[in-house]
Amino acid sequence: MHDTHGQALANISAGIDYGIGVIDSAVAGLGGCPYAKGASGNVATEDMVYMLNGMGIETGIDLDALVATGHCICDQLERANQSRVGRALSGKG
Repeated sequence: MHDTHGQALANISAGIDYGIGVIDSAVAGLGGCPYAKGASGNVATEDMVYMLNGMGIETGIDLDALVATGHCICDQLERANQSRVGRALSGKG
């Protein structure tokens, strides 16, 4: 799910309302679109899990471990973490 115009979470929520149960995301929002230069990246898994938790949907994902993983990957790649939740929970943004 691309986070075009910051609408991925709203689109995911709407999809859930229509019965969609599998959604692709990317740790720390890494990635992008090879077809559209300058397109926004993928929805951050951390942001999606946080939203799903708030909706009472059990994911089985440890959000704190996910946030730590996102920061570790971003540090290794020397890229900014695109997860709003990841930055907020770690105090890095």
